[in-house]
Amino acid sequence: MIQPRDATRFARVRARLETIQIAPGPPAWAFEFLLFGFKQGWACLFGGLMLTLLLATHLFYPSEAPLHRYDFLTLAALSIQAAMLGFRLESWSEAKVIFAFHLIGTVMELFKTHTGSWIYPEASLLHVGPVPLFSGFMYAAVGSYIARIWRIFDFRFTYYPPVWATALLAATIYVNFFAHHWLPDMRLALFAAAILLFGRTWIVFTPWHIPRRMPLLIGFILVALFIWFAENIGTFANAWTYPDQRHGWQMVSVAKLGSWYLLIIISFVLVSLIHGMGTKRDQIR
Repeated sequence: MIQPRDATRFARVRARLETIQIAPGPPAWAFEFLLFGFKQGWACLFGGLMLTLLLATHLFYPSEAPLHRYDFLTLAALSIQAAMLGFRLESWSEAKVIFAFHLIGTVMELFKTHTGSWIYPEASLLHVGPVPLFSGFMYAAVGSYIARIWRIFDFRFTYYPPVWATALLAATIYVNFFAHHWLPDMRLALFAAAILLFGRTWIVFTPWHIPRRMPLLIGFILVALFIWFAENIGTFANAWTYPDQRHGWQMVSVAKLGSWYLLIIISFVLVSLIHGMGTKRDQIR
């Protein structure tokens, strides 16, 4: 199989695995399941490394180190990015997605910390206001995952809504994250709008040879749940703290799943625009 000159190392490994021929039956089902897990793991690579760093530095980073832990996390995130690009484990287009999400996330972080939604309890030099620069990489990890998984599983969609409508929904969700501090929270209306827009949409993905499908709204829920688990790890590692965790760590409220669900929609729509969603190539009727 001929690979593009700019193909990553993972793309070459994936192509070789996808050409393996196995007779139908349980061995083929097992191989497809393992290949699915391998692809998911690769899509989560950046986020997984960041979570590992958060937990490892919380447990082992020396308190007397001359470099603040948060600053170490920022430099480590940049080093991971440089290494992934240098070793061709990531494409430049994926790096651009990460940068865009870093900016969007940092703007939200500045506002949310100002309103007291959460705090960063440790000191740092590499920060903007009260927000350490590593925090933007947590949003970037979400964008990186969606961008990678889109390409790795060759996403297609049935009954995808008009692109302008999805962009309007994403923009409204983003504005509501800010405006609900002064105006009525539109969250329930936004959930209803998401169901109205994406209720008929199915995502078609290909783990191996046979395309599989599932409702797109279910996909949003699954990713939001995964991020909620990751958020519990992040707060346990004292990367940031919610007001109800000031006197000791406790699990993040399940209600946060709603916020993550809406954030996933924003992230998905942004990546869809980067991918040029709306072309005939992306839709199935």
